[in-house]
Amino acid sequence: MTEQLAGGDLSRLRQLNALAVVHVLRGREALTLTELSRDTGLSRPSTEDVVLQLQEQGWLEEVQPAPGVMGRPARRYRFRADAGHVLGVDIGGHTIRVLAADLDGQVKHTVRTPVAITAGRVDRLGAVDAAVAECLSGAGLSGADVWATTVGTSGLVDASGRVVLSVAFPEWTGVHLAQHVGRLVGGPVLVENDSRLAALAETWRGVARYAQHVVYLLAGLRTGTGLIIDGRLHRGFAQAAGEIGALPELGWIRAQEHLRGWTGAPAGTDPDELAGYVFAAAREGDRRALAVVRRYAKDLALGASALVLALDPQLVVLGGGFSRSADVLLEPLRREIEKRCVRIPEIVTSALGDEAVALGAVKHSLEHLQEHLFDARTGVAAPVRPGR
Repeated sequence: MTEQLAGGDLSRLRQLNALAVVHVLRGREALTLTELSRDTGLSRPSTEDVVLQLQEQGWLEEVQPAPGVMGRPARRYRFRADAGHVLGVDIGGHTIRVLAADLDGQVKHTVRTPVAITAGRVDRLGAVDAAVAECLSGAGLSGADVWATTVGTSGLVDASGRVVLSVAFPEWTGVHLAQHVGRLVGGPVLVENDSRLAALAETWRGVARYAQHVVYLLAGLRTGTGLIIDGRLHRGFAQAAGEIGALPELGWIRAQEHLRGWTGAPAGTDPDELAGYVFAAAREGDRRALAVVRRYAKDLALGASALVLALDPQLVVLGGGFSRSADVLLEPLRREIEKRCVRIPEIVTSALGDEAVALGAVKHSLEHLQEHLFDARTGVAAPVRPGR
């Protein structure tokens, strides 16, 4: 029972009681005092005191009874998901995406800002700044209203939020994204590899919601992976789990070159746009295009098979930009994986598409708040709204 606390620290006791009430109400319909007392283990008087305190702080609100209810209905209370907000930022090759969401994960505003794949550090960070500012303005928020932000980026990222190594964008290795974005928003800024965030999004709102063991393949102008083990994002000892693309023998470094070598596109086509022409031609039955897709699928399957053999996942999720062409890519990929694996997991296409990384960033921010703010078991301070 939350009220029982050794040592007689009444201030700490009130903190734990408040956290217990918030924890019970988050993500649920409105509850009465009696229901809250039952679910938290608090006495009725203590529950009443805590609810009053949380109302004053803006965390809870009383729900008005439905019209036509006879008699004096019991008061009901709900958690105010709009008491705070989180941001999810996806720094992509061609697009910066920023989502603003409430504390229940409902997206309130979305911004997409184009950026050149060749943009250097200054220009790409400038696009990030502009996208964040536009998203905050569109959501009616200031930076101080943001309780946590997660930034998704390519490459290896250390625990401080610095990009240790990235070959996808010019001048990107060494960028300290946590410090840079931290100038714009309140609360902690977390930085994570984009493939991992996409994997997290699929287990939250995508095709992997009921899976505990998932390999997510980011298939696009570059190849990456995110791993879910026992329902949790797997990073490894030094944040480098899943970086099998570093092994040239597994084909991920050369995979996209099959698509970039396509000669069936109009003269002057940007090499990064050739893949679309290849998949379109394959869809029409062009034999040369189908052969190119098979070669690409074979190289993608080498690394994917290594992960399947090592982890034995329930699902392999094909995501990234090329997942939009799953109608011509998924079957050859499945055949190549079947040739190499002793057990074949279900192989499915992402349900989230280009939004996966930004949604995963929102989820990551919410998980951080859950662990460090909303969970009484962590021993954190009472739920006082940031900035108050």
